[in-house]
Amino acid sequence: MKQKKAAARARKGKVIKQVGALPFRRTAGGEIELMLITSRGTQRFVFPKGWSMKDRSASAAAATEAEEEAGVRGIAADAPIGEYRYWKRMKSAFVPVTVSVFPIEVTQVLSTWRESADRQRRWVSWDEARLLVDEPHLVSLIDSFFGNNETASDPLPD
Repeated sequence: MKQKKAAARARKGKVIKQVGALPFRRTAGGEIELMLITSRGTQRFVFPKGWSMKDRSASAAAATEAEEEAGVRGIAADAPIGEYRYWKRMKSAFVPVTVSVFPIEVTQVLSTWRESADRQRRWVSWDEARLLVDEPHLVSLIDSFFGNNETASDPLPD
């Protein structure tokens, strides 16, 4: 969705939606690691996210964002683990956006990718992710993914 169109939708009171990806992998020891990326502007640690795509499901669009922004490919969950809202800076205004976040089990890490010159990426544990991410709503999604407890239990069924 182009910024002009999104701003017009916001002025009409319509919800603007994006999709996000929560890339993860299992280590050799069976631990779950998340991949965080830096934002282009402020270099904060965030999840890959972007606009929905007409020709793709929401989960497939999230997988595309993970590949473009984080350089990873994988299997996206059919359903989001949650959503959050943020204010997106447009050319002429800030507009509220709702982001649905899909876990993506990473099967391939690319050495080069579309936004590799603009972003850093890092594999992190649950504890590290909670420390590196500044936004409380993203920390809540991380906690939700890990079962919302202090031991970071396995979030996925066997």
